Amino acid sequence: MNALTLTLIRLAFLAVLWLFVIAAVGVVRTDLFGPATSARKQRRQPRPRPVKSPRSQRAGRGEPQRLLVTAGALAGTSLGLTEQQITIGRANDATLVLNDDYASSRHARLFPQDGQWIVEDLGSTNGTYLDRQKVTQPTPVLAGVPIRIGKTVLELRR
Repeated sequence: MNALTLTLIRLAFLAVLWLFVIAAVGVVRTDLFGPATSARKQRRQPRPRPVKSPRSQRAGRGEPQRLLVTAGALAGTSLGLTEQQITIGRANDATLVLNDDYASSRHARLFPQDGQWIVEDLGSTNGTYLDRQKVTQPTPVLAGVPIRIGKTVLELRR
């Protein structure tokens, strides 16, 4: 094997090695900071227009006052509901920090809108479920309906 062939093989190996390092850094960045596209998707998606059904009108009489963790590592934990959004995930700056292997760093958020609480999945890997249905768009949450994130189950309570 001549010197030119050996040099080309070394350069190709070095290029493949750098591509692997760049891909690994990208995965770590996504895990720490969440996908960069989620913020852009939030801006593009129109806000949901909640439909007032008779059941949701009855629930409006007793607005939820707290978010309760009913299952998982944080079972029994309660957060008071204010007019601020609640972010849920493994990141240290989340409002509710989950120690759950199946939760993403920035997994989901709950926010008030038009007198209702809305749950939105923030591009998580394993998804957010509202009463056994996967949340694919911002969805209104009624009090007592379970929200599942990994092994953690949350409910809005009056």
